[in-house]
Amino acid sequence: MASHDDPTAQGSAAGGAGDRGRGPLLTEEAARGGEPYSRRIAMKKRFVAALGLGILVMLGMMIASDRPTGAQVAVSTGVRVHILNATISPERRVVVTFRLTDDRGQPLDRTGVRTEGRVEITVILAHINRGDRQYTAYTTRTQTGAVLGTVTQAWTDVGGTFADSPDGTVVYTSGTVLPQNYDPTVTHTVGISAVRDLTATLGKRFVANATFDFVPAGGEVSPIRDVVTTAACNQCHDQLQAHGGRYVTVKTCVLCHQPQTADPDTGNTVDFKVMIHKIHRGRDLPSVRAGTPYRIIGFMGRVFDFSTVGFPQDIRNCTTCHATGATQADNHLTQPSRAACGSCHDNVNFATGEGHLGIIQRDDTRCGRCHQPTSGDEFDLSVAGAHTIPFKSRQLPGVVFEIVGVTDTAPGRAPTVLFKIQDRSGRPIAPSAMTRLALVLGGPTSDYAWWVSEDARGAMGPDAEGNYRYTFRTPLPAEARGTYVVGIEGYRNITLDPGPAAPGDPANTVRDAGDNVVRYFAVTDARPVARRQIVDLQNCLKCHDSLRTHGSNRNNNIEHCVICHNPTSTDEARRPSDQMPPESIDFKLLIHKIHRGEHLEREYTVYNFARQPVPFNEVRFPASLKNCQLCHTPGTNLLPVRATLATVTPRGFQNPTPPTSTACVSCHDSLSAEAHAFLNTTGSVETCEVCHGEGRAFAVSKLHALLVGEIR
Repeated sequence: MASHDDPTAQGSAAGGAGDRGRGPLLTEEAARGGEPYSRRIAMKKRFVAALGLGILVMLGMMIASDRPTGAQVAVSTGVRVHILNATISPERRVVVTFRLTDDRGQPLDRTGVRTEGRVEITVILAHINRGDRQYTAYTTRTQTGAVLGTVTQAWTDVGGTFADSPDGTVVYTSGTVLPQNYDPTVTHTVGISAVRDLTATLGKRFVANATFDFVPAGGEVSPIRDVVTTAACNQCHDQLQAHGGRYVTVKTCVLCHQPQTADPDTGNTVDFKVMIHKIHRGRDLPSVRAGTPYRIIGFMGRVFDFSTVGFPQDIRNCTTCHATGATQADNHLTQPSRAACGSCHDNVNFATGEGHLGIIQRDDTRCGRCHQPTSGDEFDLSVAGAHTIPFKSRQLPGVVFEIVGVTDTAPGRAPTVLFKIQDRSGRPIAPSAMTRLALVLGGPTSDYAWWVSEDARGAMGPDAEGNYRYTFRTPLPAEARGTYVVGIEGYRNITLDPGPAAPGDPANTVRDAGDNVVRYFAVTDARPVARRQIVDLQNCLKCHDSLRTHGSNRNNNIEHCVICHNPTSTDEARRPSDQMPPESIDFKLLIHKIHRGEHLEREYTVYNFARQPVPFNEVRFPASLKNCQLCHTPGTNLLPVRATLATVTPRGFQNPTPPTSTACVSCHDSLSAEAHAFLNTTGSVETCEVCHGEGRAFAVSKLHALLVGEIR
């Protein structure tokens, strides 16, 4: 058989293009318009040939359409970079040997000739000076700005050369020449970013980073800089990506983001510990609250304004980032400094003592005298004590709910709930001792449409088992069917001593709240049927650490949230009359819109219990919005949805909106997207799965697919 490189095969496939119109049945005379019979014979022959070819094509299409997707030829995707060695040449250039492969371990050609997709390489060279704990880069550039004038910044190597081998091995020689007095006995690190461009075939680019530590003179590599792991960042960021997606590991970031580098346009350092602290505190920085935005001006004059960033948990929870796994994970405890601490507490002037009890701090050597790692006490001057989160205080005895049972659950009847409250040590807590205690009744679990909340502090009891009994004043609807639910919520006020403020300050009073508990009960079902679970609380806690909403009444149980945040719920009772119509607070719509935030095309504002507007269009989601699995349990974001789901009443284009459309247009909220959903709905029947169901051309799983290492 001829290969694709065989010119004979190409000519055959072209149908003898060079002889087109001059086959053996047509003489030269006939070709000029002579013998019509010959022309007819030729036409018939060509028709038969074309018909045969058409049949073959159709058969091929039929066979192809029956072939499972998995049988298609796999496309080489991704990129991996493995640094094998690094040395310093006699000319004081860094020589790095590395290997490029795809996700399957197959070698890649950096130039994109032998394998698909050119791989762009950038290299950073840095070292840790003797006595230092942070990097200084050899690869630098100068930048000029209005505030600092001309500064030297860490940068990537320029002018290096490549020597490529067919097995994907590359030898790179730096363009940067190390100083004559460089110290070969200290830790040196090479960082490489590899970006593979497959936009021509897949419409995607892929990235990988690698670092290599070495001591040019030989010996053990020490010290290194390993304070925060990339895995800690990726709890929220899904895949950490910066500078157009080129840098994806903390180890690579800190080669440039260290005290050597500043933004000359704003005067702000881009030292990693300072910049990251400031970015994450964002809108709550004292300087931002006082009216000074926190900005960095980047490449091509692009302004990055972090003044609206909101950290999705208590900012004092340092161990969210400073997690186990990093060699120097306890740096935040053992190495307090003016730069690290002053980045969050940026209203402190260490030169004058303002905001620091008048204590002047000229260097970092004495910080640890007052700010020890921990003393064991809360709310003191130790680093751990000063960052005590009040609702996590050891002084709080805790509140633990248990719903033991529900009786009298027929339609139209008022259910009686048997429940128990204890602290974490098992000591009983009377309902009357709670500052707030409520039982929430709702249903049906096929999709909630009705709920009521009642104060349960007057519950009767306790019985011999320590249980209390409460009968709802509101009966179940007479038409109630299926399964309903009871949830419990509440807290009691506890005054901390010591606390986060001076004695007598109301800030020392904390709501000691219990996590919500729900219990399902059958109304007409043979046995209780729980509500569908499509979101995993543990996924929420990766970013939020603890879900505490509505004044610490609704905590760490999504199945409790959705009782009220159901398709029929709006903010109508709290929205001013001149701001009507009301907005839906259905859980799927609310959560989708909150997380899409700044990328929404239309306003999303909800009025809270204080009748104040809460706009969500400034929320900045820290990961790819395509990755539904960050919140959803596997497969639950795919079509079709359950047929029993209710319609939603949003403040928008289509009211009411069927359930599938609600889920999708809550993120894809342009008028054209809503019109598309509306046009593909007849009455209450949605046809979304015709195109977007699994196995279809535009399946949700295809449109939301993210590949490993993909630049997002």
